[in-house]
Amino acid sequence: MPTKGEQTREHIMDVSYALFAENGFKQVTMKDVCGITDMSRGGLYSHFSSTKELFEAILERKTSTDEMNFEQDIKNNVPATTILENVLKHMEDEMNHPEDSLTAAIYEYGEVVDSQFMETLNKKSIKRWSALIKYGIKNGEFQDVDVDEVVNIILYSYQGVRMWSRIVPMKKKVTKSITDHIRSQLIGGKND
Repeated sequence: MPTKGEQTREHIMDVSYALFAENGFKQVTMKDVCGITDMSRGGLYSHFSSTKELFEAILERKTSTDEMNFEQDIKNNVPATTILENVLKHMEDEMNHPEDSLTAAIYEYGEVVDSQFMETLNKKSIKRWSALIKYGIKNGEFQDVDVDEVVNIILYSYQGVRMWSRIVPMKKKVTKSITDHIRSQLIGGKND
């Protein structure tokens, strides 16, 4: 069972996620976080020393707990096609809901801090996707594709749509075409 301090830290990250998604990284202050959490500055600073530290904790938690983290499924021998379908559904959902996206905040964050943290997260994503694709190829579920090429298409088309959807409304047809393309590259054929 998490301690009270761990629960408070989780609560701060939960409510701050929406704050960063709505306002971006540059506009959020620790005062804003105090306001949304009903915490004193001292109470908040006992958990996070800055918005940078808070934002990084949110990103780290998100990348280790969301549907894009499928390492355990691979270890449990879940079929690669099942993992892929779950992830593509998650991707479509995220691309169709830009208001819940941290993409704009991530872009701003990358402009004002050292990019090492983001490079580390990106490398983790590349590693995860590469592992899934190799797993699917090994099991005969995926076509024998150029793994690096498909990983690049997946990561950067997904992030690109998430960024653009904050500016230009995306139709579900667009996001579905992207996940359908990924599916056809890995599994072959069309999935209607």
